[in-house]
Amino acid sequence: MREVQMDLISEEKLNRMTSMEKIRLILDKVKTGRIVVLESGLTPEEEVRLIEMTMTEIRVDEFSGIEIESYPAKRESSFVGRLLGRNSSKGRMTVIGPANQLRTVEKDQYQISTKVSVGD
Repeated sequence: MREVQMDLISEEKLNRMTSMEKIRLILDKVKTGRIVVLESGLTPEEEVRLIEMTMTEIRVDEFSGIEIESYPAKRESSFVGRLLGRNSSKGRMTVIGPANQLRTVEKDQYQISTKVSVGD
């Protein structure tokens, strides 16, 4: 039985990184077969960029792409922020893995259930 490595990345580490550093870190790990769990998730813009970059790196028999699941984003808004029209979307936990190994079974606002398939 083959083991799959899972990397749990803290919000603190993610906050110290630029968007491109996060995306490159994720892609590099997933391309080696690892599953990545981000404590604070990605912004919607970062998720879009991650998917775009993934599409350019797909190679037959080498890298089939990614499976990505996140909890629905929470809107962070204070009374003053609402008055000034400033609402921010805060990312929540995200699970990312190789598309040929990770499959989402069920997802709701409280839980993400996945199956991990490993080869020989």
